[in-house]
Amino acid sequence: MPVNITSAAGIISLLEETDDRLIVYALKQLNSLVDMFWAEIADSITIIEMLYENEQFKDRQLAALVASKVYYHLGSFDNALQYALGADKLFNVDESSEYVETIISKCIDHYTKLQVENFQNQSEQKAIDPRLENIVNRMFQKCLDDKKFKQAIGLAIETRRLDILEKAIQIATNVADTISYAFKVTLSLIQNRKFRNAILNLLVKIYSNLPNPDYVNVVQCLIYLDEPEQVANILENLVRSNSVLMAFQIGLDLYENSTQQFLLKVRNLLKALITTSQPMDIGEGEVKQEEPTGKVNQELKGHIDKLLTILNGEITINTNMQFLIKNNHSDLLILKTIKDAVRNSICHTATVICNSLMHCGTTSDQFLRDNLEWLARATNWAKFTATSSLGVIHKGHEKEALNLMSAYLPKDTGNSFPYSDGGGLYALGLIHANHGDSIVEYLFTQLKAASTEPVKHGACLGIGLAAMGTSRSDIYEELKANLVKDNAIIGEAAGIAIGLVMLGSNSTIAIQDMLGYAQETQHEKILRGIAIGISLCMYGRLEEANTLIETLVQDKDPILRRSGMYTIAMAYCGTGNSEAIRRLLHVAVSDVNDDVRRAAVEALGFLLFRTPEQCPSMVSLLAESYNPHVRYGAAMALGIACAGTGNKEALAVLEPMLNDAVNYVRQGVLIAMSLICIQHTESTCPKVKMLRETLLKIVTDKHDDVIAKFGAILAQGILDAGGRNMSVSLQTRNGQTDMSAVVGLLVFTQFWYWFPLAHFLSLAFQPTSLIGLNQDLKMPRIEFLSNAQPSVFGYPAPMEEKKADKKEKVEKAVLSTTSKKHRRDLDKKVDKGEEKMEVDEKAKVDETEKKEKEKEPDFEILQNPARVIKPQLRVISSKSTRYQPLKDVSNGGFIILRDTQSDQPENLVELVKAGGPVKEEEHTEPEPPEPFEWIED
Repeated sequence: MPVNITSAAGIISLLEETDDRLIVYALKQLNSLVDMFWAEIADSITIIEMLYENEQFKDRQLAALVASKVYYHLGSFDNALQYALGADKLFNVDESSEYVETIISKCIDHYTKLQVENFQNQSEQKAIDPRLENIVNRMFQKCLDDKKFKQAIGLAIETRRLDILEKAIQIATNVADTISYAFKVTLSLIQNRKFRNAILNLLVKIYSNLPNPDYVNVVQCLIYLDEPEQVANILENLVRSNSVLMAFQIGLDLYENSTQQFLLKVRNLLKALITTSQPMDIGEGEVKQEEPTGKVNQELKGHIDKLLTILNGEITINTNMQFLIKNNHSDLLILKTIKDAVRNSICHTATVICNSLMHCGTTSDQFLRDNLEWLARATNWAKFTATSSLGVIHKGHEKEALNLMSAYLPKDTGNSFPYSDGGGLYALGLIHANHGDSIVEYLFTQLKAASTEPVKHGACLGIGLAAMGTSRSDIYEELKANLVKDNAIIGEAAGIAIGLVMLGSNSTIAIQDMLGYAQETQHEKILRGIAIGISLCMYGRLEEANTLIETLVQDKDPILRRSGMYTIAMAYCGTGNSEAIRRLLHVAVSDVNDDVRRAAVEALGFLLFRTPEQCPSMVSLLAESYNPHVRYGAAMALGIACAGTGNKEALAVLEPMLNDAVNYVRQGVLIAMSLICIQHTESTCPKVKMLRETLLKIVTDKHDDVIAKFGAILAQGILDAGGRNMSVSLQTRNGQTDMSAVVGLLVFTQFWYWFPLAHFLSLAFQPTSLIGLNQDLKMPRIEFLSNAQPSVFGYPAPMEEKKADKKEKVEKAVLSTTSKKHRRDLDKKVDKGEEKMEVDEKAKVDETEKKEKEKEPDFEILQNPARVIKPQLRVISSKSTRYQPLKDVSNGGFIILRDTQSDQPENLVELVKAGGPVKEEEHTEPEPPEPFEWIED
């Protein structure tokens, strides 16, 4: 029968005995009772400590364990950790108790801190207690023994143990899945550039040593490591080893995920390969080998030429344009309704922007052609915006760009229209955004030759877009010369353009020049341009930007403090860095300037777009702030972070704000909700229907505020972007940060100050396509199977035109005698069974309607190129028996197909002409008459 102990005093007294056996017995008893009597034992802690410090005492480790547990209960975790280390193997890491879990977490935290410091300062290494390392190693071994490989990877990354990371991946049961997890964690959680590169180098080694090397992911790592030479080597090896299709697939992924500068280096290395690998004369004895080598080299040249067209972006851009033209489902009736409802210049500009977003990349300018008289109302800068909107509509239509825009470009003759000329140059930049090799020189010449403000403004923005991320010094110098002219309009565009050209370069010269001029100029517009320019230079630089951020945040000028907020957003975009978030939240509630506070809250969206589910809880209180600028910022942060996700929590925060008392808050809420709901249907996001109805109601309500209407019109354009075939996302399909999209959204937020910048949103649009390409990089006719009802992911129904209201007839006065007679007639009909017939007929109609609804199939067959929205990807599969996809079709985007029946003729998708839908009358043009001889009578 167990005895209930009410005090540990008797056992504690045994600690003062001289016989070691009694002391050991007492320690064992105290070890089992410490959780209950720790307060009593604490009075004698010095005796237990002395026993541990006595090296002659054999069971000193047991004394250390008891002391550790006592200190744990006292809340002194540092002492508890030190004595737990002293307990050595008696401290059992497998024990599932609160004490063990707490000590292990403290142990790992302490070890991590030391490891991080040692990793940062390789010259001054701090000594790490071997006992501490031993406990951590035992924890690693426990994870590996229990097959908790992901836990081991997380712990290894946190403690900077690359040896354990490698071991965990190599002994994992599913190596491909484990290494993919390590890659995602590295990109999303590691904020130290040096350590991230160390992990990526390790992953490249592991990927390359797999039985079937995963070149797709190797190349993704090498993009982050900025190693174009290794990428070119991989592509060369694949082409030489007859894995040409894999090289093409990697090339398509490479174009989607890397910068212009990186692609240019890879292209140059591959071009050099063609020129150096020509057949050489190797003497008379081996003349016979010359011919086959020549053939091999000719074949290699052909493959590399195709690879160069892929890396040049030609295939991606042209095929995407074909997809957008073929699948254009823009609803012109919506635009007509908006056009008929607008009554002022602000809403006129908004409608022009809405049309450009709605037809982004579709090359369909039918709405503008049908309403030339209405469009002609635009004057001055509104004309600039209207002209530049053509650049959004014809985005990617590069071959015909100069012909398309020829009427709106500066001419050598004296007749010039500066606003349309400037808009035309800006449009060229939008057409060639982040892919401007062919147009940069033309824009550079126009920038030098321009003399008027609008033309210079348009040329600066155009060249910034076309030369994005190239860091070209000649362009920088020309833009700098325009910046320091002290002209407000030119200076603003030049500041933004410098940031675009030097994007992510961390160029000390550019930053110092802009900061220096910011101290001199009095123009607010120039300062605003510089604020954006500085932040773009620091894109993706992580902790390297901290010194600059510190300088900007402490500046007296509120515009430069705002630049500090944007710099945090750009440097740490997508990282969710806790220190950066803490700083932004602090500024959002403490700065004296409303613009700075608004920018700080908006910046949260850029930091959290990888984990959009965190954003609603973080900004929900800010959305209820007394300050309308903070409320606007909270709305935009949700729109940016949750773009394209249909996040219900975000919409729940935004919906009550639709009734906000301040007009510009309502504007921000409408734009944010459209960004979140873009390409969602009622099945995937039930709030879409409510949003569409709200937008139409605001636009058509004569009494609603102009600023709110502006937001509603823009929101309508965003919802139906790219003919309802485009979505907004700040990351690529492979999970990498999409540089163009981040830049586009940041500059788009500046429409608050300058409407023409709203066109930058087109950079964030991505076609939601699934496109199969054969070995000739053409689209074969194949089918994809979508295992969902067509209505779940289909296009929204087109808007119905309201019929003219008919005048209602006034009801006749009915006498009581007449109604009695009517009742008697009705009773007679019932007796004859006439009414029963009517009821039966109605019932039959209802049944047929129900059956029609029930008839909707559970699947849908999609033709190549197919529109597949993001939630639909998980139910997509390939239906073709002839073509085998090189990577899983559920990834979406471009998929290279292996033809298993290459000897059979292929049926290719017919290409359509750019320029949008053609009217029926234009198709049936009569043929000219046959030649005849005219004879007079």
